[in-house]
Amino acid sequence: MSTRDGTRGRVYMPRCAIAGVEATVAETTRAFPRHSHDRFGVGVIVSGGHKSASGRGPVEARMNDVITVNPGEVHDGSPLDERGRAWHMLYFEPSMLADAAAELSGAEVREVELAQPVVQDVLLKRLFERLFAVAVQPPCARDDLAREQALLELIAHLLSALASRHTTRHANALACRSPGPIARARARIDDDPAAPLTLADLAGEAGISRFQLLRAFAHDTGLPPHAYRMQRRVALARQLIARGVSLADTAATAGFADQSHMTRAFVRLFGVTPANYAAAMR
Repeated sequence: MSTRDGTRGRVYMPRCAIAGVEATVAETTRAFPRHSHDRFGVGVIVSGGHKSASGRGPVEARMNDVITVNPGEVHDGSPLDERGRAWHMLYFEPSMLADAAAELSGAEVREVELAQPVVQDVLLKRLFERLFAVAVQPPCARDDLAREQALLELIAHLLSALASRHTTRHANALACRSPGPIARARARIDDDPAAPLTLADLAGEAGISRFQLLRAFAHDTGLPPHAYRMQRRVALARQLIARGVSLADTAATAGFADQSHMTRAFVRLFGVTPANYAAAMR
């Protein structure tokens, strides 16, 4: 299937039976702009090849490679050639990995980071494929015990093979530091993505000039302020849609000019329309 921009293929989100997890299936030539997710992403390249300017440097992934992304990690994505690529992906709420890391280590874990954006790991690939299969099964075929076991086996191996962890002591030490100027500006957007902020508002929050803000914000977050705010609005829209809010009300609440504006932004970042996402959440 071709789209207006000349890309082929499709991206869709099958219904996922695991709370806190979303599934994505993609086969597309689409190039995705720089963006981030508010969840951990783990997936497998099913065919073709993919390149990305990830938060951990430029990477390439090919068929059977496992790919990962951390919450808030800015990255993009495009095919290696005109044939495109296909992948399956699961997105996990951050608390799922932190709670599992704490259970495994016996100590409270505040933060988990996946250290490799691309990895050749046959066992991890097999565990992912097993979990993906049971996560998207139709209701009549679902087995709660098999699904829970597959989830825990994947997370345990993921944490063992790829993750670094910050314990309570480390997290508390970081929390004692005063937030920097860009952290304050970023928090202003995060607190209310729909707010009609100006560069002067953000610069005032940060205590620096508008020109300093523009340079430092892009350096620290990987995105300029407008793109970062648009991404946070899309993330807010996704949360509202998942809770059953109508598309029209979601667009207004998340700060978009109208529903069409929200749809364009949603497709640009996620590759699916808000309506398709809403259908997957039912």
